[in-house]
Amino acid sequence: MSKIGETTLEIDLFALEHNFNYLKSRITPGTMFLAVVKAFAYGSDMITIAKKLVQLNVDYFAVAYTKEGILLREAGIESPILVLHPQPVNFEVLIDNCLEPSLYSPRILQLFLEAAKAKGLQQYPVHIKFNTGLNRLGFWENDITPILEQLTDRNEVRIKSVLSHLAASEDIKEKAFSLQQIEDFTAICQRLNAHLGYRPIRHLLNTSGILNFPQAAFEMVRSGIGLYGYGNNAEIDAKLKPVATLKTVISQRHKIAPGESVGYNRRYRSNDYRITATLPIGHADGIGRQYGGGKTNVWVNGKKAPIIGNVCMDMIMIDVTDIDCKEGDEVLIFGHEHSAEDFANSANTISYEILTAISQRISRRIKS
Repeated sequence: MSKIGETTLEIDLFALEHNFNYLKSRITPGTMFLAVVKAFAYGSDMITIAKKLVQLNVDYFAVAYTKEGILLREAGIESPILVLHPQPVNFEVLIDNCLEPSLYSPRILQLFLEAAKAKGLQQYPVHIKFNTGLNRLGFWENDITPILEQLTDRNEVRIKSVLSHLAASEDIKEKAFSLQQIEDFTAICQRLNAHLGYRPIRHLLNTSGILNFPQAAFEMVRSGIGLYGYGNNAEIDAKLKPVATLKTVISQRHKIAPGESVGYNRRYRSNDYRITATLPIGHADGIGRQYGGGKTNVWVNGKKAPIIGNVCMDMIMIDVTDIDCKEGDEVLIFGHEHSAEDFANSANTISYEILTAISQRISRRIKS
């Protein structure tokens, strides 16, 4: 008999603590640790996760957008919060909530300096991001002189950190590229430090970087997916614990005769007598249509059941012909026993996507 009664995402704070301690063990003691809690803490529960990490003495948080940082402040999080992708329209409210922007282009730097001057700020902490090969956000190395020129005789801001982002730190075939990024970032920081008269914090490593290039930890590292139980590597995954477990229940069972179809567009057609079960979860909850068509399995009473037909907005159908189950029984989508990485791989995607796609309408249950 199901113990949950509805679709539920279980958040395991013991697993979070385990992952945090494991990742800390891979870097030199004293290295600062920044926890990435963007996208509702990778689809889990941003506030609950952040409060637990505060208890674990995390040094910094990072979010993608200003709104996420405000939610943390409203929940009482007082730790430093880096906004990785701030937009100028939010600079005023960002400052009002003591959030720290990553400044990644000449335009963004100039607009933030104007906002800081209008607010009468002095030595406000900002972070300067450089592009060393990901080609997504960031200043180029040849922007160093213009940056310094803009900051000369300006007291509104102070560079708290310098950062960049590795493009392929999980891919051993790209080791040479990652090492070149590390070398380029080191040179950029040396040039900046020579003119600033002080040494900002340096941070480059993401989760895979922590695991594969610990020699480049500098003063701080950043981890997102690793905190939630995934290390982009099967060997590392075995040492981490998934924080999120997604469960649902069987709403109804159907007996399907040969030649009958299941779901929209009759995508599934039975060749013999089958038994199907309908579950209260669908693409509005984050289970995209790519998981249908028999490619992806869920787990019913310890046995795998394929998702058949097209995924609906609020429902999926599974084949339970050879499984002893009844209406109301619990169904595991992913979790400790069967990971989100395995679930995602079946549809040729990655754990990041399925985790962050989980709808906020799904009930959260905290295990602590």
